Amino acid sequence: MHNHITEAYEQMGISKEVLMLCQEIEESLKERFAEMDKVTECNQLKVLSAMQKHQISEAHLGPTTGYGYNDMGREALEKVYAEIFGTEAALVRAQITCGTHALAIALSSNLRPGDELISPVGKPYNTMEEIIGIRPSKGSLAEYGVTYKQVELLEDGTFDYEGIKNAISDKTKMMTIQRSKGYLTRPTFSVKQIGELISFIKNINPNIICMVDNCYGEFVELDEPSNVGADMVVGSLIKNPGGGLAPIGGYICGTKECVENAYYRLTAPGLGAEVGATLGVNKDFFQGLFNAPQVVNGALKGAIFAANLYERLGFECVPNATESRHDIIQAVTFHDPEKVIAFCEGIQYAAPIDSHVTPTPWPMPGYNCDVIMAAGAFISGASIELSADAPMHEPYTVYFQGGLSYHHAKFGIMKSLAQLEKKGLINIIL
Repeated sequence: MHNHITEAYEQMGISKEVLMLCQEIEESLKERFAEMDKVTECNQLKVLSAMQKHQISEAHLGPTTGYGYNDMGREALEKVYAEIFGTEAALVRAQITCGTHALAIALSSNLRPGDELISPVGKPYNTMEEIIGIRPSKGSLAEYGVTYKQVELLEDGTFDYEGIKNAISDKTKMMTIQRSKGYLTRPTFSVKQIGELISFIKNINPNIICMVDNCYGEFVELDEPSNVGADMVVGSLIKNPGGGLAPIGGYICGTKECVENAYYRLTAPGLGAEVGATLGVNKDFFQGLFNAPQVVNGALKGAIFAANLYERLGFECVPNATESRHDIIQAVTFHDPEKVIAFCEGIQYAAPIDSHVTPTPWPMPGYNCDVIMAAGAFISGASIELSADAPMHEPYTVYFQGGLSYHHAKFGIMKSLAQLEKKGLINIIL
């Protein structure tokens, strides 16, 4: 069997040196991977329990068209999401185009002119800047009279509690808490840390809405931010909870009032949750959700494998090789644009779709610099599938995530290293 694996990797462009190094790394991670499997097992049972409790049947998998009135599958799916996330209500719709759209709905539906929004975790993800109005854009919250503040993290990446307390005013209506790092090299926050932050905020003013951008974090831990006090958790179905099958969509889980407000913003006043045809995606939404804990498990293992490999080679990784994990993203800092490009080329060449395509930096909508993105996916832009992207500026950090299985995620990382080796940008010494 060993010879078969070696031959298979050699046929896929992986040298013996790369293969031997990667096998050594993988062997060292067996015990850690076994512990992760226990978390996945619990999350799998949680999803299964929710589906059984709400008696999901074949009839729930069918489509509706037009207005989508009385779509029993859509309504049941939202009950299942609320059950899994431990919330009063949920909005899960194909009409939500992406995670950024879901966040925009959650914010704009629960903020009014004169309200204040605060980010207690520093700068938000790039695409949020135009939603908030940090960068001027048509339809931003700033255009509608919503003001914004942000409190920077302390040097060690923890919350500046004193700064947060001083920032809160009588106008403060909502806190937006980004769980994942975005295009930063700060740590991702654990559910426990988020719970402590929310408790601190609620002790100052219990009426402040705490919204958590949960993208990339679902099913990584046993709990979600909604289990520790978040009024809303928001994410994309083409990331973790879609399990690689959801072709589009997003979710907002939270209090009844917050989610009802989101219903009316997504559709129209007077219509709310009653409309929104599912057009045949219910099966993929349900099955993807069922698969999600296992898919996230594979992506997490791939991220840990990447950190251990690239740290061994002398590169700075966030999280590092041994730190606990709270999302599926792995940042690797190269301080060299050519290495970033080669890494992304390797990820693209490992894809099942468009593996013959070479990614190049380009001015993506919503970003303030050129971005290179490798994503040969079955679902366009699905970052639960093997993918990597990087803003093309210092410190030239690439963000790797996804892989519908651990073996594919591992191969993607091996291929990235092979591409760096091929271009003479790295020497592998065993």
